[in-house]
Amino acid sequence: MNTVRHGRAYAGAVQVVFTDGSPASVAELHEALRGALDGGETLLPLDPRSPRAESLREAMAPGEPVEPDTAVIIPTSGSTGEAKGVLLSASALLASARATHSRLGGPGRWLLATPANYVGGLQVLTRAQLAGAAPTTLDIAEGFRPDAFAAATRDLVGAPGPHSEGPYYTALVPTQLARLLAAGPEAVEAAAAYDAIVLGGARLDDELARRAADAGVHAVSSYGMSETASGCVYDGFPLEGVSVRLGEGDRIELSGATLTHGYRLRPDLTAKAFTADGWLSTNDVGSFHDDGSLVVLGRIDDMLNTGGVKVPAAGVEAALTAHSQVRAACVVALPDVEWGERIAAVIVPEPAVPESADPASGDEAPGDRPPPQARGDLDEELRALVRERLGRAAVPKLLRYVPELPLIGPGKVDRAAVRAVFED
Repeated sequence: MNTVRHGRAYAGAVQVVFTDGSPASVAELHEALRGALDGGETLLPLDPRSPRAESLREAMAPGEPVEPDTAVIIPTSGSTGEAKGVLLSASALLASARATHSRLGGPGRWLLATPANYVGGLQVLTRAQLAGAAPTTLDIAEGFRPDAFAAATRDLVGAPGPHSEGPYYTALVPTQLARLLAAGPEAVEAAAAYDAIVLGGARLDDELARRAADAGVHAVSSYGMSETASGCVYDGFPLEGVSVRLGEGDRIELSGATLTHGYRLRPDLTAKAFTADGWLSTNDVGSFHDDGSLVVLGRIDDMLNTGGVKVPAAGVEAALTAHSQVRAACVVALPDVEWGERIAAVIVPEPAVPESADPASGDEAPGDRPPPQARGDLDEELRALVRERLGRAAVPKLLRYVPELPLIGPGKVDRAAVRAVFED
């Protein structure tokens, strides 16, 4: 089969669709999704720009028979290096879309502003299909731009047809929201035009949530994954039909109609993913507030153990990003002879990277890093903030400043690349 920049290619029982984020390729994908939801060929969406596109296609074995009741196969980002294909039924995708509309305020118009080959973007198309209103697509083939987001929002709000009076929705990752809030009045006004902006792919930190609220932007934090057909817990509370509990070691476990029914050609991984009574066992650790809302503390393999004290990486990151001069942070553990592990943090300082800088290139633009003296002062303030919130054991022993966090998917930080920062 020949790989194309966008469009459809058929390979046995699976329809492989390549989408690069352009409106034309998204339209092709949306057409294929409609067919898959109506019982047609199983859809495998891929981004041809990814260096792993061909290897992912091969790993998903599109020529092999498809597992029953599979509408879409979503390849995972492979942060562990192992590609897995999440199997999602039409009923799971539609149950997620219905529950999202129910929580947000009913069916409405959607702007697609994230990659549609990932489950979060694909579900924007599903929700639009369910609402009977064609989505507006933000062209992200060359990256995300706040001015383009504002223009696409005007198109969404001004278009005739079903739900022309709203409600209006979009889904973003926190980095996109942060850029909108920092881009000026036009971008902020566009963000505030939405009845809800669903934030996924990464944790919505308290400081960014506060800035959004102050700007009149209704940001809804979501927790979920490909295995749950996108976000299934909004602002700490599960969507209709979804249940949450904590298993051994406070591992988050989920049940409901939105769940995957397994992994592509991997019955061993499928059996391992579910508990004896059929709940999905995630790799995340959580707790519950007194009001019953879920708190996601971080991935099990992101729990740090320094000097015998267990420290949640997400907790340290939340403390760091609470500082007004920190836009984003990632905390990792490095081997240490004395402590077993020592805590290290990579910081993206404010001001935000100018639009002229390419966050994917790793190049810094002027003003990305604070001056040396200011950075030294900031180091001490950040360590004091973590100490006050989490105790001495949680204080990072190493701090590094970068223009952007390396990503392995929409909003998902590449922690291996973060660790490599400290190898220099």
